[in-house]
Amino acid sequence: MKPSRVALLGVVVIVVGYALLAAWLGGHAYAYAGARDRATTTASGTVVEDGIGDEDDIRVRWTDRAGHLHVQRFGIYDTGRYTEGRRFPVAYDPHAADPRGFPADPEETSAEDDLVVPLAGAGLGALALTGVWAWRGVRFRLTARRPGRPMTAVVRAGQRTQGWRAPETTWLALTDGDGRTVWQRVMGHPALDDHDHEPVEVTVHGWADARRPVVVELPDGTRLVPLGRLRRSAPLHELLDGPRSAVGGGLRDAFVVPDGTVVRPARAWWRRASLTAGAGAVVGVVMSLALAEGSLTGTVGFVLAMGTLLPSVWLLSAPQP
Repeated sequence: MKPSRVALLGVVVIVVGYALLAAWLGGHAYAYAGARDRATTTASGTVVEDGIGDEDDIRVRWTDRAGHLHVQRFGIYDTGRYTEGRRFPVAYDPHAADPRGFPADPEETSAEDDLVVPLAGAGLGALALTGVWAWRGVRFRLTARRPGRPMTAVVRAGQRTQGWRAPETTWLALTDGDGRTVWQRVMGHPALDDHDHEPVEVTVHGWADARRPVVVELPDGTRLVPLGRLRRSAPLHELLDGPRSAVGGGLRDAFVVPDGTVVRPARAWWRRASLTAGAGAVVGVVMSLALAEGSLTGTVGFVLAMGTLLPSVWLLSAPQP
């Protein structure tokens, strides 16, 4: 898959995923605020249990004006004040058949903050991830406009061990006329398949202090998107001995394919992206059980957040075509 399509898919995943998350959390926050505004009557409740869960919630017994008894759990900030046996004012809607209680203390906004704060965090996260793609594109465009110099490139394959990033990497060993060799990691591109592990004459744009990323232009005019800074030494912890086309290969590479046969990837990129999103959803469920006690609102929120974050990071790590 070409880098432009990877970038487009990455942005789409971020926008769609976090839009769904914002709609889910924003809808619940709006409903909570509306119900809270209708809670115009106050009842004097009694704390019957404190220190509940990791957040030290409290359980309050209170009675509405119709004489119905309620026992309800509240999240609070002032855990030292509202202990067992203390009074806790409860606001509720007097016109509701089964009124829901809210903390009458205006400083106790824990329940509302549990919706608003993640909503703001999701927005910042989406902005940051989208900003990475934007910066990568702007840097590529600006560097590609700088003067070029002829160099010789050798395409090398690399592999990482971190499971949250794409395992395959592509490196270019760039050698100038004086015999100096530097290394640049790039996003995978189908055009590299024609120059696998063989020296090729390229044009390098942005060569200045041999530190900043450079844009390598292949003989057919294809310009490769750089990732990370230019290195003076080889990334020995990542490089593999074999050619780039051998990475991720299998028995299929041992057979002669007849002319005209359409060879499909052994592992389609969309399948790997789907597996990454599924793994993120599982992580979200686990986080919900650990942090939100498995509530529906928290579970869906965590699933949407992690199901978007993991494939977004995976796509940013430049999976190979």
